[in-house]
Amino acid sequence: MASSLKSKRKYHVFLSFRGEDIRNNFLGHLYRALDQKGIYTYVDSKELRKGEQIDLALMKAIEESQIAIIVFSKDYASSWWCLEELVKIIDCKKERDLMVFPLFYKVEPRELRTPRPSNRDAMVKHESKYGKDSKVKRWEKALSDASYLSGWPLKDGDEAELIQKIVTEISTHLNRTLLHVAMHPVGIHSPMVTLKSMLNLESDDDVLMVGLWGQGGIGKTTLAKAVYNDIYNRFENSCFLMNVREVSKDCKDLVTLQEKLLFEILALKERLVVSNVDRGINLIQERLCHKKVLLILDDVNDLYQLHALVGEGKWLHNGSRIIVTTRDNHLLTCLGIDQDHVYKVRELNYNDARELFSKHAFPTHQNFMIRTDLVDRVLNHAKGLPLALEVLGSFLHGRRDYEWESALDDISTAPKKGINDVLKISYDGLEPKVKEIFLHIACLFKGWNSEYVKKVLDSCDLKAVIGLQILMERSLIKIEFGNIRMHDLIQLMGMDIVNQESDDPRRRSRLWQYDDENCAVKAILLEPPEPTEKCISPDAFTKMRMLRLLILHNIHDSVEGPICLPNGLRWFEWTGCACQIPEFSSIPKKLVGLNMREFNITEVIKQFKDFQNLKYINFSHCKSLVRMPDLSCTPNLEELDLRNCKDLVEAHKSIAYLNKLQVLNLEECSELSVFPNKLQSKNLRVLNLKNCTKFERFPDIPHELKALKELFLERTPIKGLPTSIENLVSLEYNCESLQNYGDSTTIHDFVRRGLTMADISSRYEVRFTLMHTHAHAHMHIDVDYTLDSVRGWILQ
Repeated sequence: MASSLKSKRKYHVFLSFRGEDIRNNFLGHLYRALDQKGIYTYVDSKELRKGEQIDLALMKAIEESQIAIIVFSKDYASSWWCLEELVKIIDCKKERDLMVFPLFYKVEPRELRTPRPSNRDAMVKHESKYGKDSKVKRWEKALSDASYLSGWPLKDGDEAELIQKIVTEISTHLNRTLLHVAMHPVGIHSPMVTLKSMLNLESDDDVLMVGLWGQGGIGKTTLAKAVYNDIYNRFENSCFLMNVREVSKDCKDLVTLQEKLLFEILALKERLVVSNVDRGINLIQERLCHKKVLLILDDVNDLYQLHALVGEGKWLHNGSRIIVTTRDNHLLTCLGIDQDHVYKVRELNYNDARELFSKHAFPTHQNFMIRTDLVDRVLNHAKGLPLALEVLGSFLHGRRDYEWESALDDISTAPKKGINDVLKISYDGLEPKVKEIFLHIACLFKGWNSEYVKKVLDSCDLKAVIGLQILMERSLIKIEFGNIRMHDLIQLMGMDIVNQESDDPRRRSRLWQYDDENCAVKAILLEPPEPTEKCISPDAFTKMRMLRLLILHNIHDSVEGPICLPNGLRWFEWTGCACQIPEFSSIPKKLVGLNMREFNITEVIKQFKDFQNLKYINFSHCKSLVRMPDLSCTPNLEELDLRNCKDLVEAHKSIAYLNKLQVLNLEECSELSVFPNKLQSKNLRVLNLKNCTKFERFPDIPHELKALKELFLERTPIKGLPTSIENLVSLEYNCESLQNYGDSTTIHDFVRRGLTMADISSRYEVRFTLMHTHAHAHMHIDVDYTLDSVRGWILQ
């Protein structure tokens, strides 16, 4: 990899020259001027060389140099030694990215291509000695190639002035060349290959912008540096602007970045003075529009920074490349970078993570072993985050097993400062309500179903849809298979933010450990791994005026009588152990979500009066519940879940008139026999009556019920659907299966009486799955039918 080759280079400059011509005057002055600037320069001090074999150390010195200066003097070509150096230098330019600058000392560049008499005589002598073989031809080609390179001419001018110019330009090139990538650059080769492919370096058709996106500490800057080192010499000029977010805290600091950009790309002797940001924008547009440059903007967090430095990228000449590293994917979208040109930097795989950690954690001279299980604990904690692997590796460097054990116990509950400071930058840039969402997820909802969490957060007026999207764009969370995922270290950072609110847990905004004392907070999640008995007094929560979320799992209240909840509560969830419906302190109630699944109660009589904001009710798996509560005082109810309420006999008539009800789930309510005769919930989308084995009569469907899309009637004894089924113009499928036990005649009759009564073929096509269970053969035959095919089958 080119960047790794460059990192091993020993010399800044290699000087190639013919000593008899210039050693004691011009060359000596040039060498001293370079040395005074701290430029490490290789000069061959040997005057007389014996034998025909060029010194291998000299060849190695060329390979280990960043820049080669070839001083072409009048008798340069007469030295076969100089010509061998020249061939090696030209080869290294092509193969090892060596920068080469010719200095034409009282000769013209064209004289290398069409030699003047002295050079011509020299080449004739070489031919007579070596013959017209490949060696002489290589020398001639190297001379010709070098003559076309950009360099410095010197005829009768001021040598001192030229030397100062050379030193300044060499200094400038060295300043913009290699960047320190990392102490141990592990796992970056494959990402470099992908990123270089995105950059399409062979094309000069347009200016191309590429984004490097990922969470803090993931290695965006490291990767950008490595790519910069690998490709910068393909461009006329280049600039790597580090820490744009940190440097540009106000407009004055942004001016500093503009000045640095102009200084580095224009290779100026001193900085241009930019009076303000707008003046800087004009200068960048005017001065850089003709230059093909490589520009890297590191750690950008605001669109204004990009607009002040590159506009939309059109200020530069075609062929230029701009790489932007950021934690915010939406910022790249706003800049017009399509997702095909956004590279998401990911965590290291296990092998690379182990290698990086080992390089930081284990000294080469360490003569004792660390247990494998302790190393695995660290790797599991860091989960491939390079920053964490480096910080933890350095912290554990040289320590013994017992020290590792003690440290790991602490690390698992409290983040290391070096890691936390980097990760917290992403949190600090969030808007207040998005911060609230982040802290809720870190402390309460990591791993929960995203749709469920949206309901909970929306109940607290937190606008979950856009909030979760922003957190994903900032790489703070991911949603995988419907669940919210968060890196363990980011979660620890969020928990640490809450813990830092106060030394007293009762003054913190969130509580999530089941063995903590009850306190006045915004959110409480108590979820011990096993059912736990807690003594909760009836008024334990009444003074918690800021409490918005209260979630209790596996908590059994040992005190008789219902608990009283604060009026400001938006989401209440008590599952598994509850035996009393809670009461509220005053009206109007603000509760949006109520989840009391698996609680032990037979009926709910009066608790739902004045619940104007209630949207979600879950009484599923309440196997002793006989009667559904009167819900006429919950006009905003959207979802009612009564699954698996085995003893439920009656569905209260109020559900027929809930105009905002969207989901009604009565699956596995095997005793349900009383149901409203008519459904008028015009927004109802899902009606699930699976396995309601005593549900015989399907309700009438008014013309207004147009929203119903999903209707589940599997294993119900319904003998037919009403003619009003033709009103279901939005129905996508009627049921997963309509099962009827009997022979095919009964099924024919069912279809004939149910479907052919409604002439709906002109409105939409319905897909039915009719599952016929043959009573004698015990076979199930599943067939999908469109409406037309069912009709055709009936007519036969």
